Amino acid sequence: MDPFIKEPPKIPPLLRFAIWLVERRMGKRMTPARLLSWYPKAAVGSGIMEGLVAHDEREVPRRTLQLLRMQVSIQASCPFCIDMNSADYLASKITKEEVASLRALAEPAWAPSLSEPERVALEYARALTATPIAIPETLPARLRESYSERGVAIVVSTVAQVNFWTRAIQGFGLPPLGFTEACPVDLDAYVTIRREGPG
Repeated sequence: MDPFIKEPPKIPPLLRFAIWLVERRMGKRMTPARLLSWYPKAAVGSGIMEGLVAHDEREVPRRTLQLLRMQVSIQASCPFCIDMNSADYLASKITKEEVASLRALAEPAWAPSLSEPERVALEYARALTATPIAIPETLPARLRESYSERGVAIVVSTVAQVNFWTRAIQGFGLPPLGFTEACPVDLDAYVTIRREGPG
C-alpha cells in the first residue's frame, strides 16, 4: 500500500539533515517527515513537538505513557501508529491482557493489572480521542486525584500529540513500517477499517 502522495523530489538541506538524524536513530525511513516536507513549516513544527514529547517523567512513568500512546493509536485505527507505539511493549511490562483491554472500546473492561492512575489516564485518553470529544463530568476530578497538575498536563499533551500523528499519518495513507515483529494488535483489521471504513 503506497501513500496517497509521493515524497518531494527536493527537501531543504537543514530539514533533510534533521530527517537523516531521525532515520538514523529509528533505523527506518521516516516517510511521515518526508511527506510533511512538502510544507517545511509543518515538518519543522511537527519535529519540534515530537522532540519535546514526554518519555519518562516522575509524575507519569514510561509504561503509562506507552499505554496512552497505544490506546490513542488503537482508538484512532492507525496501523502505522499502532505498530510504532507497540514496539517494545514487553520491555514496558505491558501484558497481552492489558493490550486486549485497550482494544475493548465498546465495552471497556480494564485488565486487573492496570493501576487506578493508569485506568483513569486511559479513560481520559479515550474521551479526548472520541469524536466528538466527550469528557464525562467526574473524569477531570478523578484524573486530578491520581496526578499532579504537571502530570495532568503531561497526560493531556501526550494524548493530543499522538492524536495529531494518527490524523497526519492516516491523512497521507501510510502503512505500518514494521517497528515490531510481534505487534500485539492485529494490524490487518485496522488496515481494513482504514480502506473500507467501519462496518
